[in-house]
Amino acid sequence: MLAVLAGLPIAAIVWEALTGRTAALGALAATVLPTYIGNTALLMLLTGTLAGVTGTGCAWLIAATRFPGRKVLGWALVLPLALPAYLSAYIYAGILDYAGPVQGALRGATGWGAGDYWFPDIRSLPGGAFVLGSVLFPYVYLLARTAFATQSLTQFRAARSLGAAPWRAFWHVALPAARPAIAGGLALVLMEVLADFGVADYFAIPTFSTGIFRSWLAMGDRAAALKLAAVMLLFVIALVAFEARTRNGRTASRDGLADRATDEPLVALTLGGKGLAFAACLLPVLIGFVVPAGYLVSLALTDTARGAAGDLATYLGSSLKLGVVAAALCLVTALVLAFARARSTSPVTASAIRLATLGYALPGALLAVGLLAPLGALDVSLTRFARDSLGWSGGLLLTGTSAVLIYALSVRFLTVAYNSVSGGLARIPPGLDAAARSLGAGPSRVLARIYAPLLAPSLAGAAALVFIDTLRELPATLILRPFNLETLATRTYRLAGDERLVEAAIPALILLAVGLLPVLVLNRLGKR
Repeated sequence: MLAVLAGLPIAAIVWEALTGRTAALGALAATVLPTYIGNTALLMLLTGTLAGVTGTGCAWLIAATRFPGRKVLGWALVLPLALPAYLSAYIYAGILDYAGPVQGALRGATGWGAGDYWFPDIRSLPGGAFVLGSVLFPYVYLLARTAFATQSLTQFRAARSLGAAPWRAFWHVALPAARPAIAGGLALVLMEVLADFGVADYFAIPTFSTGIFRSWLAMGDRAAALKLAAVMLLFVIALVAFEARTRNGRTASRDGLADRATDEPLVALTLGGKGLAFAACLLPVLIGFVVPAGYLVSLALTDTARGAAGDLATYLGSSLKLGVVAAALCLVTALVLAFARARSTSPVTASAIRLATLGYALPGALLAVGLLAPLGALDVSLTRFARDSLGWSGGLLLTGTSAVLIYALSVRFLTVAYNSVSGGLARIPPGLDAAARSLGAGPSRVLARIYAPLLAPSLAGAAALVFIDTLRELPATLILRPFNLETLATRTYRLAGDERLVEAAIPALILLAVGLLPVLVLNRLGKR
């Protein structure tokens, strides 16, 4: 039943693709569909290249070399994940636009005016790839760092002893061994790029997410939005399959761990090399976190930002309510799924759990329109029944309510809770359960006296991660929220869209601050 509820948006999109009018798809193919496919693919390619090169390079420098500041940069390189990509887009647009401080300083130093010089346009597809790559590269960095730190040292040293230069030994020995982990990180990056709405919308890049949003809300074309979602679903399936393949074939060679404990570097750097390594690892931290966070703090300290914070309690309250309810639903559901997975060997159960936890791979815009289509039809039927049989004419019961939004958020972030809870459950020896049952304890007592205390850290972590993800979610909230509901994310989006970034600084800073918790958790897990 949980799998059916979680798979409802996918089923609705597939049904529409198979049974809906083909004229809508033909019209899309003749007009905007090639643009959406081309822009989405190019944005994924550019962002993946930037994130892959940055994450892999920094991971190798941290794992294989020694230079001043390495330990600090080792965890600081994860910080850009705390910054939602749409916030980074707003900030860099404010910094690099014509009226921003960078171009203003350039004109002041040179005396140039408008049209006297060329400056790259941040509001473009390459600019979007730059913003997305600068905040998403830690996905690659975390997995690659672990792979480099645990792979065989003797293979690398054997290559060096045979005369291979450090770069050649890296290219032919270390990099192939870490390729599955790097590919797994890239799969996560590409999923985030496909799901992105805020950056593409703010930079006016026509992608699937912005196209679905525009077709459904701006043009009221339900058929076009569902057809676009169906094509987008093909991208999602390809990425999920790609991510699953990266789990196979990972090297189990760890014969160098004992040597690594001596903190002896694989590659010895010269004094100049140490300086370059420090700069190479510091630059992504500056671009991805320090500069945006510093700019937000400077804006938040202004009188304009403080004056606009009068209604902040309302937006914060709405965000907290959504986060708490979504976290509670995800925890209960994750517990059911985790216990079912641990107690059952049925392939049907395993497949149902896989379907139920697929939501995190679904972009928010796709999830929203996939839910609105069947729920809208159900809502119309319920309203008609209530009107004809009960004489009630109070309007639609589900559409435009917080319940549908919470449903969508729970489907989207159930995977986060399930992974945390199932990981905690796997660390509990089955013998504890059997011993308690043999001593006469019933299932409820075993749950309260054994599982609840031992699962408490995992449950707390899962609740925190779902809560934070709910606060930061933008596209699904924009499409499904009631008219009178405004969250921190939607408020920041609207203010930034109106070029009122100063007024959006404080809610944006709150979103940045709450994003630090999962980043610290990820970094701790990466070290383990």
